[in-house]
Amino acid sequence: MRVENNTQMLTAEQIRAARGLLDWSQPQLAEAAKLSLPTVRRMEGPIGPGRSTVANVEAIRRAFEDAGVVFLGVGESSSGGLGVRFKVDS
Repeated sequence: MRVENNTQMLTAEQIRAARGLLDWSQPQLAEAAKLSLPTVRRMEGPIGPGRSTVANVEAIRRAFEDAGVVFLGVGESSSGGLGVRFKVDS
């Protein structure tokens, strides 16, 4: 099953930004998500995660969320665009 038109879809830009927040390399993300390095590279490339499987996108999301990253959808921040940030501890 491929990911298409999913409102929870991550973008290549969000993946790169989340890696930047954590100061992770692509190999570190691949290890944390239990995916291959070529898969991570492909998801960060021009095509983005849109042609990846749901399981691979969720593995990336889970790895970042486990490390404290929150993904923002449209309208979830004052500027209204997609983004990432660190989770606020309550």
